[in-house]
Amino acid sequence: MSHETPGKAPETHMTQIVFPGDTNHYNSLFGGIAIGWMDQAAYIAAVRWCRRKVVTRHTSEIDFREPVRAGEIVELVAWITRTGRTSMRVRVDLWVEQVLSDRRTLACTGEFVMVALDENDHPTPVPPLVA
Repeated sequence: MSHETPGKAPETHMTQIVFPGDTNHYNSLFGGIAIGWMDQAAYIAAVRWCRRKVVTRHTSEIDFREPVRAGEIVELVAWITRTGRTSMRVRVDLWVEQVLSDRRTLACTGEFVMVALDENDHPTPVPPLVA
C-alpha cells in the first residue's frame, strides 16, 4: 500500500510474519533475512518512484536495535529520502509488533541506494525529489 504524505515521497509498506525457519538458534530473525526484506521494500519504493527497472547499488549501515522473535509481525516502511541523477536513496525502517499486542518497536533501520536502468541496463535519469 502506498499513500501520499505532504512534503515527502510516498511510503511503501510491507508486512511479514516471522516463522521459525526465519530464525537462528537464539530464536531471533536472521540478519540476512531482515536485510533481504529491507532490500525488497527499498526496491518497491524505488520502482514506484521512477517506474523503471532498478538495482541495489549500495547499502549504508544497517542498525539492528532490537531482536525480532519467531511469531512476531514485521512491518517494513520505505521511502525515498534523496534523488541523484540516476539514483535514489531509500530509508527503510523495520518495525516489530507482538501478535497479541499493539505495541510496536523500531527494530532495525537502514539506507539503500537504488539505481534506475534503461532497456540496455545503463543508468537512466529518475524524477527529482522536491523537498
